[in-house]
Amino acid sequence: MLSYAHGAFPEPLLGETIGHNFDRIVERHPDAEALVSRHQGVRYTYSQLGRAVDRLAGGIFEAGLRKGDRVGVWSPNCAEWALVQYATAKLGVILVNINPAYRPTELQYALGHSGCRWLIAAPECRGSDFVAMTEEVRPSLPSLERAIFFDTEPWEELAGAELPLDRLRAVQHELDFDEPINIQYTSGTTGFPKGATLTHHNILNNAYFIAQLLGYSEQDRVCIPVPLYHCFGMVIGNLGATTHAACIVYPAETFDPEATLAACAQERCTSLYGVPTMFIAMLGHERFREFDLDSLRTGIMAGSPCPVEVMKRVNDEMGIAEVSIAFGMTETSPVTTLVRREDTLEHRCGTVGQVMPHVEIKIVDPDTGRTAPRGEPGEFCARGYAVMRGYWNEPERTAEAIDSQRWMHTGDLATLDDDGYIRVVGRIKDMVIRGGENVYPREIEEFLYTHQAIADVQVVGVPDERYGEELMAWVVVRSGSQLTAEELREFCRGRIAHFKVPRYVKFVDSFPMTVTGKVQKFKMRETAIEELGLREAAAVATA
Repeated sequence: MLSYAHGAFPEPLLGETIGHNFDRIVERHPDAEALVSRHQGVRYTYSQLGRAVDRLAGGIFEAGLRKGDRVGVWSPNCAEWALVQYATAKLGVILVNINPAYRPTELQYALGHSGCRWLIAAPECRGSDFVAMTEEVRPSLPSLERAIFFDTEPWEELAGAELPLDRLRAVQHELDFDEPINIQYTSGTTGFPKGATLTHHNILNNAYFIAQLLGYSEQDRVCIPVPLYHCFGMVIGNLGATTHAACIVYPAETFDPEATLAACAQERCTSLYGVPTMFIAMLGHERFREFDLDSLRTGIMAGSPCPVEVMKRVNDEMGIAEVSIAFGMTETSPVTTLVRREDTLEHRCGTVGQVMPHVEIKIVDPDTGRTAPRGEPGEFCARGYAVMRGYWNEPERTAEAIDSQRWMHTGDLATLDDDGYIRVVGRIKDMVIRGGENVYPREIEEFLYTHQAIADVQVVGVPDERYGEELMAWVVVRSGSQLTAEELREFCRGRIAHFKVPRYVKFVDSFPMTVTGKVQKFKMRETAIEELGLREAAAVATA
């Protein structure tokens, strides 16, 4: 039996734009609460949110932007971000997500590469002056006509405009759901970021079916501490909620464990999103026991592999019995497999679920491209509505990722079992080859998580002249516990194969990460080479 699965589903894909879907929900649930931004003190019902979105869309249209134009949005989580997302979607204006952590060089690249006519931004974030950085890069960006900042007069004029509804609806009527609506820059370990170009059809359907599998309705309240500039926030979060008339809740402008716990308790949230490190931070917060989390029933953990022990604690201590694991990438809108609500704890802890509705997946031999037998590791590939149109203005890089049969090659190593569950064993680039043995860091990490003194751990390969590569564990020790490198190695001996026991151990308070919570193992490897004096070993040529 080959490693192939198709997400057959009785309900068809949505054949509409984001704007049309949003209007239907507003019409059906006008009095339901739609959006709560706690740090801003802002609350909208669906009718209020619908009017605010229409006013902003009217202002943008009257100011001269049209279908296909690009607008950058550069801001932490706030109500205005959501208004810009839905207003641009109604006009067919392509939203370009800008990472709030970007500095002038990265900002210049994203705006210039995508050809943004406008930038809509917060004035600042965590001490970073967005106004000053924008002024610094503007002279080198001839396509950038305007920069509009929240809480200023130009923003208020834009957001308060009144375009007759019949004109706005006429604009919407000219849009097609297969047209691009969003560009998200994905950071790689080398080279410039690539602009994954997503359509209405891509992200609306992905959001809808995720929410459908989570059982969302107008009774649900979704806590979104993950960043909106990423698919997790704007697609799974915002669109997932609004496609089912659920309420969006932003706890703070950036992740704060106490603010998130307070939002879940005080807003009676039923669903909570986060990357594993966020859940670890909440579980470890000194005031964790003070918050009543009884309303939580579901949620999603994604962004990086979920440690088994963390999943068990989320289930037992936070009471989220139906927490799901989502797996995918920006280029697939983003989710391709999902753990279902009815799945067992074993499935939640050991797999990333089964194929999403209307998506195809397969596991292929990275060397031959042939579909692998069930149970054998290989590269995870996905095909279907969720696969992006391509990388913005980069056909060659698109062709490297999407083959002639429209399969997206993800670079993830995974297995598909006889019941259709996917287990991720690592990244092709992360796999460690030690003395001819293929070692998957994920397996060792899961084992080390069972040590009671370890709060978090990441395993990377580092150069070694004798074996080619050796293993190094970066360890965060649980508060109040102590652990030495030798004690860690002793814990491993006799319980895992000798070649899987880390030779090097580094104790840290945190790992180098992207803003979305993805661990940057390449940076850990670079640091290790410097600290351990492995430059000569790193320079050894390998086949």
